[in-house]
Amino acid sequence: MARRQISLKVLDDGSRTFEVRHRWEDRPVAPPPDGAPTQYMPLQRQQKGRYGRPEWLKAKAPTGEGYREIKETMRGLNLHTVCEEALCPNIGECWNNRTATFMILGNICTRSCGFCAILTGKPSELDLEEPTRVADAAEKMGLKHAVITSVNRDELADGGASIFAATIQEIRKRIPGCAVEVLTPDFKGDHEAIRIVLEARPDTFNHNIETVPRLYPAVRPQAKYERSLEVLRYAKELNPEVLTKSGFMVGLGEIEEELRQIMVELREHDVDIITIGQYLRPTEKHLPMSRYYTPKEFADLKRYGYALGFKHVESGSLVRSSYHAHEQTEDARSSGVI
Repeated sequence: MARRQISLKVLDDGSRTFEVRHRWEDRPVAPPPDGAPTQYMPLQRQQKGRYGRPEWLKAKAPTGEGYREIKETMRGLNLHTVCEEALCPNIGECWNNRTATFMILGNICTRSCGFCAILTGKPSELDLEEPTRVADAAEKMGLKHAVITSVNRDELADGGASIFAATIQEIRKRIPGCAVEVLTPDFKGDHEAIRIVLEARPDTFNHNIETVPRLYPAVRPQAKYERSLEVLRYAKELNPEVLTKSGFMVGLGEIEEELRQIMVELREHDVDIITIGQYLRPTEKHLPMSRYYTPKEFADLKRYGYALGFKHVESGSLVRSSYHAHEQTEDARSSGVI
């Protein structure tokens, strides 16, 4: 039984919740296929120590007029972004380019993934007006490509699928011609929930597998690798015209053989776009990092992905699911995938 650390958290609006954080040390995983023991790096400040971040991983501090405007818009409409909640290193670049990923269904997740900085605990009440406010923000920002993601809401009968659908529909009504990309949870594999989202006809359906199956007990303890593949397969079956997308992190203790295998399996499930980025440990409570991948290694993974037949591969140290999302979609569609 994995041990849990429970602490009281006070949110920005003054409300309280309990954060539940499972100890990653109590989630043992099998050794890598090559049998070599995995060495993990201690958490160090970026500019200090032997393990200081390499130059290619240093992002600029978020500043600028676009950044301030989007932050004011999000706070004024009581909205959340995964950019902030997940401590994305690209927040300054993306927000100054007037791109942001909306995080619906609140900012408290029912799952305790070992890599994620989002709060884990008891979620707030469902906000039925949230889709309208997301559309308000997208309109104010003048978006041409809106990205919608969410926390996991496993306590809801449909996992929040109906709120995803309502958000897509509101953006469509408010901003004709705006492309909509969704990054969804696995909905516990519920086909009906996936159908609800797909019937709202997003342009891109994204669900991340995050890591190799061997590491799931520590990285995604409440998820299943095969279930995530089935989510992607079923989404394409429901709407062959939708672009399907998935992503994973490197630096969690996987080896190259495992990475190539999951890329093969994603392509076998008709995934069109993949994103590959470096895992960065948020705090001491989160999973440790094994190593930094070099730009050359990311380039090699990118070439391998294109050789497998993916229509777009976004691979780099600072890549996250929604990084350059608009360009990813355009590239995939221009390749003749649809």
